[in-house]
Amino acid sequence: MDIALFDLDHTLIPFDSGSVFTRYLAAQGALPADFEARYLAYCRRYAAGRIDIVAMHRFTVGALAAHDPATLARWLGEFRQCAAQSIPPAALRLVQQHRDAGHTCALVTATTRFIAEAFGHALGLDVLATEPEVGDDDRYTGEVVGPPCFREHKVTHVRAWLARSGLTWADVGRSWFYSDSIHDLPLLEAVTDPVAVDPDPQLRAHARQRGWPLRSLVATP
Repeated sequence: MDIALFDLDHTLIPFDSGSVFTRYLAAQGALPADFEARYLAYCRRYAAGRIDIVAMHRFTVGALAAHDPATLARWLGEFRQCAAQSIPPAALRLVQQHRDAGHTCALVTATTRFIAEAFGHALGLDVLATEPEVGDDDRYTGEVVGPPCFREHKVTHVRAWLARSGLTWADVGRSWFYSDSIHDLPLLEAVTDPVAVDPDPQLRAHARQRGWPLRSLVATP
């Protein structure tokens, strides 16, 4: 079996999905007007390696506990339409090329599952993501279930995904992983065919040193 794995933010989409979802909820009056600015401040600290991803998750997802599950489910359903319209054609073609080749495909992202699933649904991909905890009242607590799907734990999540089908890495022939981020180095180094997509400066330098292919899904018409 061959597999193709895809990062989400700044890889298949040229933006941060959490920021877009935050902006969408703010437009519904579900979040304070200054929430997006505070979220972006977290993102900058996160990108610089100065914040724990779990702490960021507590801030963003914990804020949704104020809303009843039915209302949140409705907003998420509406957000799916926005997500589908925002995926670049080049990204859609890339995923389809792998599916046409018979490869088993999955989205592997640090993004919270309920946001990632909106894009995974539009792309027709299995979703491996950070799992949010749901309390006894069916509301998100802000905590994370298991390891976040980040850095070395992306490999952990892929292994668990394979295991659910009774498989291991030994059963995989060729494997691709597309990512923009140096944070994804553990999974990039685990696959047979790593691809740096619109990479950050650190990953670009590493990819050139290793001879990995570089490509853009934004510039491709």
